[in-house]
Amino acid sequence: MYYIGIDLGTSAVKLLLMQGDGQIANIVSREYPIAFPHPGWSEQNPADWWDAGCTGQSDPPLHFVE
Repeated sequence: MYYIGIDLGTSAVKLLLMQGDGQIANIVSREYPIAFPHPGWSEQNPADWWDAGCTGQSDPPLHFVE
């Protein structure tokens, strides 16, 4: 059995594929933009988080075949 861990960070999402015994099979990272519309402000679009997570999960490096 394999597990996928998802870490949604400030500038990127990291996806980790781990085997049932705890060994890491692969790690994928996908960045997303941060907007600075005004001094001292920062904004992100949640759709970018979703897209990066979905893209990372479907990328061939995250797929693992026994």
